[in-house]
Amino acid sequence: MGAPLAPTVQPGSAWTAAALRKIYRGLVWLANSPRTLIASYLLMIVVAGILYSQAERRSAGDSVWWAVVTASTVGYGDISPTTWQGSTLAAPLVSTMVLLVVPLITAHFARRLIVDDDAFEHAEQEELKADVRRMRVLLEELAARQGIALPAELASAAAEGPADGPGRWVG
Repeated sequence: MGAPLAPTVQPGSAWTAAALRKIYRGLVWLANSPRTLIASYLLMIVVAGILYSQAERRSAGDSVWWAVVTASTVGYGDISPTTWQGSTLAAPLVSTMVLLVVPLITAHFARRLIVDDDAFEHAEQEELKADVRRMRVLLEELAARQGIALPAELASAAAEGPADGPGRWVG
């Protein structure tokens, strides 16, 4: 008996996790690439139309029309499959559209339309952190002059190091 032809894949294995990461990255890439997304949609419609044409013996125009209407889940009913092959073709076509293509299109537009203008840039965050460090140092100095003991969570500025950010103010 020889070695197995393919590696054994068990759920939860490193191979499965790596494969899922690749699929996820591919979907993110697809969602962020409108041309590729449109090309994939058109390719899916054309392939489904060709397969439907072969299975149902319909014209190319009727078959592509069936694919568009079925993929969009409109289902006018003017063209319906009469063979088991045509019916079987509809299931993955609709599933792919509803579970993959429409969510990817929605994600693309949502990413473009939802923009947080108030989001802090990295430099702004670093400047605020430096300001907080400087204020803690000043607070500790003031508390020391007044003889006031600060709570432990406020007195941690010394442990974090000096406030040496841009525009450091030394009193």
